[in-house]
Amino acid sequence: MPDTTPDDILARAQAPSVNGRPIRKDEIELHDRGIYVESWLPERRSRRKPLLFVHGELGGSWVWERFLGYFAGRGWEGHALNLRNHHWSQTADPAELSFELYVDDVGAVMDRLGSGVVVVGHGMGGLLALKAAERHPVAGLVLVSSEVPGELRQPAHQHELREIPELYGRSLIGWETLPEKLQRDHRDLTIADILRIQHLMGQKPHESGRARRAMLRGIRVDRRIFAEVPRLVIGAGLDQQVPADVSEQLAEWLDAPYEPFGAHSHYGLVLGEASYQQVADAIRAFLEANRL
Repeated sequence: MPDTTPDDILARAQAPSVNGRPIRKDEIELHDRGIYVESWLPERRSRRKPLLFVHGELGGSWVWERFLGYFAGRGWEGHALNLRNHHWSQTADPAELSFELYVDDVGAVMDRLGSGVVVVGHGMGGLLALKAAERHPVAGLVLVSSEVPGELRQPAHQHELREIPELYGRSLIGWETLPEKLQRDHRDLTIADILRIQHLMGQKPHESGRARRAMLRGIRVDRRIFAEVPRLVIGAGLDQQVPADVSEQLAEWLDAPYEPFGAHSHYGLVLGEASYQQVADAIRAFLEANRL
């Protein structure tokens, strides 16, 4: 048997299941903001609400490829944005990057898609979704191991904030290490999954330290706005970034249903070849129950 290279593993890990149903791919570009949105659409349009997927730190539309395929193959159009300076969106001046700028990026895409959109956010993307949804009407919210608002967060110490550089990469969140070590902490990910995540997080720092500091200081959210919005919070038992009890607190604070996945990790919830579908099935059930 020939040797398997990392590129071979990455190539196999890139292909999401689309349930055997025809889909087509498209794109949306917001040229004034330098934002690129990757869209996966069912071949035939349906009355289901469009889904907007929002990635977290060091992510991009690549975080959602398996979800885009899953939902497009079942009748939902899915749109995964790339925040400024991420993946396929335009490079930006690091001095301009901030949490508030990211919120505006998300809001601009929400406006483009219309008020009937369901927003799905992961990690920092969940908090971005909450802030953007304060200002832009949404049909539903799904928060997947979401970073929490300031109302639920203990303020960070000043020395912790000072240690965050203006731009940071995967080493700051513990992903600049051996794949085998990462797999011990993320047991729902395969080595192929881990190699893919490391590769797509990039080799160079490109995430906004200013945005991370704002998040750690505490971003306040007006939860009253979501009283009539269908909402779901998902947590992961192996999550070292957003522990499951924190996700459960967020669900209680939002008065939202809570769906725990005890054997999943932070990235395994959305990127695990063998683990993502359980999460996608739960989101699909939520959408169907709320006729979204």
